[in-house]
Amino acid sequence: MLPSFLLAAVALLPGALSLPQFGDVLHGEDSNATLEARQGYYWSFWSEGSGNWNCRNGNGGSYTATWSGNNGGFVCGKGWSPGGARTVKYSGTYVPKGPGYLAIYGWTTNPLIEYYIMDSHGDLAPNEPWTAKGNFTIAGEGTYQVYTSTRVNKPSIVGTATFQQYWSVRNETRVGGTISTQQHFNAWRSFGMNMGNHNYMILATEGYTNGANGPSGTASLTLS
Repeated sequence: MLPSFLLAAVALLPGALSLPQFGDVLHGEDSNATLEARQGYYWSFWSEGSGNWNCRNGNGGSYTATWSGNNGGFVCGKGWSPGGARTVKYSGTYVPKGPGYLAIYGWTTNPLIEYYIMDSHGDLAPNEPWTAKGNFTIAGEGTYQVYTSTRVNKPSIVGTATFQQYWSVRNETRVGGTISTQQHFNAWRSFGMNMGNHNYMILATEGYTNGANGPSGTASLTLS
């Protein structure tokens, strides 16, 4: 079940965002990002700091990641541009230690929203406060707690901006299954959390430092 401290206003340290080349945006506060389309999927990989962050874009919908370090962080993943309403099916392994997550991650514009549909995670590390909005259940997929948070004057896909973050956090973590993104979008709207025009969306793996806590782990994931 979700840790008890998340049942009130909670916090998580999400990656910030930067503006790499060609107007596309990835996690990070530097622009050392790589974007490519491969076999019909959108691929992204960003890292900062002196950690050992390794992500490999595999064939089809697959990718792998290994990571360790105490300075900085990374995020990588595979998905679609634009994102939106999809029945995302995935499988694989995800073994984190320290702060990090496995989630569907994406953006909308008008309004500018950064969103996460989190299936699994390592430590949920306090940073910006979350506001609990409620919960909902998708038959065959699970029960998710819903939160919002606000980032003020942070990099985004439209440059430095203040914007809302939307979060669905699965009560019981899992690795593999189905995520019906439209069901999450509908639930968010029912809580007054409006969406906009979809930008990119990926199945993301992230690890990041929080104070002295450094992440490590492995992941091997495949979209199908």
